Amino acid sequence: MHYQTVLRDGLAPVVSALAAEVDTAMPELIEATTHQILEQMPVYRDERFVTHAELRKSVRANLDYVMRTLRGEDVPDLSQARATGRARALQGAPLPEVLRAYRIGLTEVWHRFVLLTAHGEHQDLAGLVAATSAVWALVDDYAEALTSSYRDTAAEVVVAHQNRRSALVEALFAGGAATEGTLWDIARVLELTVDGSFVVVAAETPRLGHEPLPKIEQRLREAQHASAWRLTPDLQVGVVSLRDPSACKVTIDLLREAPVGRVGMSPVFSGLGNTSRALHFARVALSSMAPGSTGLVQFTESPLAGLVASAPEASVQLAHHVLRPILDLPGDDRNVLLLTLRAWFDCQGSTKLTSERMFCHPNTIRHRLRRITDELGRSLTDPADIAELGAALRALHLFPETSHLPAPRPTRAG
Repeated sequence: MHYQTVLRDGLAPVVSALAAEVDTAMPELIEATTHQILEQMPVYRDERFVTHAELRKSVRANLDYVMRTLRGEDVPDLSQARATGRARALQGAPLPEVLRAYRIGLTEVWHRFVLLTAHGEHQDLAGLVAATSAVWALVDDYAEALTSSYRDTAAEVVVAHQNRRSALVEALFAGGAATEGTLWDIARVLELTVDGSFVVVAAETPRLGHEPLPKIEQRLREAQHASAWRLTPDLQVGVVSLRDPSACKVTIDLLREAPVGRVGMSPVFSGLGNTSRALHFARVALSSMAPGSTGLVQFTESPLAGLVASAPEASVQLAHHVLRPILDLPGDDRNVLLLTLRAWFDCQGSTKLTSERMFCHPNTIRHRLRRITDELGRSLTDPADIAELGAALRALHLFPETSHLPAPRPTRAG
């Protein structure tokens, strides 16, 4: 029941008379209410959100609005309830505790009505019923107004915090001048340490606006690793604080639980100020996997892949320069020889293992390998030639769309 309904029921004159009498002892009512709140509620007693003086001031303001409403001097004024709800939300006080303090105050008012109507020779049960209806109707109205204001303000606080957090995460990944003089503030807001061990993770988004690693910050927190993340149109990137360098395995295990695409991870590094450089390594590690594949690669797991991925144009030039004679062959010949060469590398140069992988006789593999060396003019026993062939194959694997393009032509300086 709302207070306006109580007024329509014709209870206003009785309530007004009782309220006027209670109002004569307002200082005592304020002190009694403040004392009850401090006695029953540790959050106010310990001054976690407001001082005792601020609490007493709030009690006085709210009781003044209540009594003026009960006296009939004003229509129900809920502005003070809204102001209290907003103030407590900004202070971070729990909503249930704020509502409980309100109920304590209005219960004290009701006790005064009980003393006036339910005791002595002139009991007024009708007046008590009217006063009770009025007080508890106000409790409902005030609680509704306070709760609505509190939640609206809390939502504003969350959005503001998220916006600031996003800006600081962006500055952290941007590095350079963006973090100069603000690293301590960034670390404090993001709940990270300035010094310590970290890794950066870059995960490919499955589609616009969708996280490839949902709830990863919460899951890492449960494993006692603080982290900070941001979502871009193509990547979800995060910096993860490690308790110690060996704890990186916990992060890797969490990331590998349900991968939905390519995930790259930087090496373990020290110092939050090196985050932007580590992001580059995480991106390189991600790029070292073929498009459309799924899994996680840490930069240190494949230095050659990282080197190739970090310089796409130079790597494509290398692939065309080294493998051009095979790339120019008809489709079937080209594919068979490239697959054989890649299998040979994957099998650590073992003809026997290569033949088993490709389901053909070892002599067939030997024949193909001789043809590869003849076509390319390179040896599969010379370390320099093997290194170039491995890098070229890796580039072709990472950038397959370039295998049918004309070879890049060098530009003349000057």
